Amino acid sequence: MYFVRKLKLGVSDQLQLLSRAAGKLYSKTLVSFWRVVRKKGLWLKPATLMRWFPNDPENRLHAHSADAVVQSFFASLKSWRERRKTDPNARPPRRRRYYYKIQWKSSAIKVVDGKLRLSNGRGKEPLVIPWVWDTPVWVEIDWDGKQYELRACYKIVDAPPKGEKEEGGVAGVDLGEVHLAVAHDGEQTYIANGRLLRSKRRYQNKLKSTLSRLLARKRRGSRRYRRVLASGRKQLARLNDQIRDILHKQTTRLVSTLYARGVQTVVIGDIRNIRVSATRVSGTESFYGKKANQKIHQMVHGQARHYITYKAERLGMRVVLQDKRYSSQTCPACNKRNKPKGRGHRCGCGFRFHRDGVGAVNLRRTYLGLGPVVGVMASPIGLRFQPHALCSSAGRSHPAV
Repeated sequence: MYFVRKLKLGVSDQLQLLSRAAGKLYSKTLVSFWRVVRKKGLWLKPATLMRWFPNDPENRLHAHSADAVVQSFFASLKSWRERRKTDPNARPPRRRRYYYKIQWKSSAIKVVDGKLRLSNGRGKEPLVIPWVWDTPVWVEIDWDGKQYELRACYKIVDAPPKGEKEEGGVAGVDLGEVHLAVAHDGEQTYIANGRLLRSKRRYQNKLKSTLSRLLARKRRGSRRYRRVLASGRKQLARLNDQIRDILHKQTTRLVSTLYARGVQTVVIGDIRNIRVSATRVSGTESFYGKKANQKIHQMVHGQARHYITYKAERLGMRVVLQDKRYSSQTCPACNKRNKPKGRGHRCGCGFRFHRDGVGAVNLRRTYLGLGPVVGVMASPIGLRFQPHALCSSAGRSHPAV
């Protein structure tokens, strides 16, 4: 398991030169590969091009950094070949790069006297950055739209052992569209409120619609067209940052709460194929309806699942995926299936609870193989978004609540 630490670097001449060298090497790799395909009909392997181009034309990069640039091109090529199996409009990597991301492998990374030294090869000046953390296994520097950003990748060595299932220390997590996530640990239910996230999504949709109307009235390529386009990109980038901030802080607080409760295993409902069913067509109407289709396709369940997974594993917790079918419709008390209306689940046997909480309870029950729930369940506890909460665990043993 890996986690990433980010650091803003600003702009410097050395970073510009290194990024430009990586861009030249990427462009040479791209041009040479497609030229051989066009003239010889051969698809070269990464090892061949790494031998052809051991470094950039100015010889500014570390040898392994140059190899990483070539490998990045072939990674894009592999991604295109996989995607075109389902998307006939997928396009291969054909665009040359003036600037490109700079990558350093572990052989070129050292931390000495509180400074991160990124080697650029023998006889060349290394990139030195003030550093208060451990030595990463991979470093990447790329342009984020305003300045250069460093991304340091760390590998978690002490992964949690995959032991036997235990009743204690297991929590079920149900991901949803209305609420970001609902967790149940056997005693208490926690709801990560998704109200603000949905509000940002709605505003994002309205903004895209407004920008589309404004652009349609402008001549493409004109000064006013470019001005509206730049303004739209700036506003959408700000919204994306806000959405990511909400996801980070809500998932951090949820994982921190479960960790403080002694949870060792997190069982997440597997809804990775929900968009496949949403695209099915029944007659002339979409399977879920127009509005529901839009909400399902804009769910951030994949990103939320990723955040919960890596944050839980950093704390030594085990994360598993559990089939979620009918988990919100099955009564935990009598196992009868009924379609809930609204946010509440009401069963004929008298059981009543939050429908997403029922999903989390059933995920945990299915994983542990437990029987029906007996007695009255405690009311759920809401975890509201706190804008000033910390979501980085740097310098602490676990994320801040």
